[in-house]
Amino acid sequence: MIEKINLNNILFLDIETVPEEENFHSLDDEMKGLWEHKTQYQRKDDFSPEEFYDRAGIWAEFGKIVCISVGYFVVKGDVRNFRVTSFFGDEKKILRDFNNLLTNHFNQAQHILCGHNAKNLIFRLWHVA
Repeated sequence: MIEKINLNNILFLDIETVPEEENFHSLDDEMKGLWEHKTQYQRKDDFSPEEFYDRAGIWAEFGKIVCISVGYFVVKGDVRNFRVTSFFGDEKKILRDFNNLLTNHFNQAQHILCGHNAKNLIFRLWHVA
């Protein structure tokens, strides 16, 4: 089946995230409580919510995107090249620029997004962009 996929229709992506706030103490009381509740099963008894906060970037609710890098194939003549582009800076700008790429170049039924944990990116696009 994978042999039938046209490589030119795939957008490969990687998303880099960090915690929304610099440290656990920067969160307001409500967010601290939500963090504690959200991570209770992953932390078990090994870590306090504060000690576990460096992992906050992997949850869409507690992290922010600092970079999205994409790769895609471009055919010129009989040569296929792989291009790489990165979006970085303010999260809203990153998401708007990435959304523009999707809208203008990868918005047809045959297009495929390929990335690790890409569902969180789509969640952020719907809620921020």
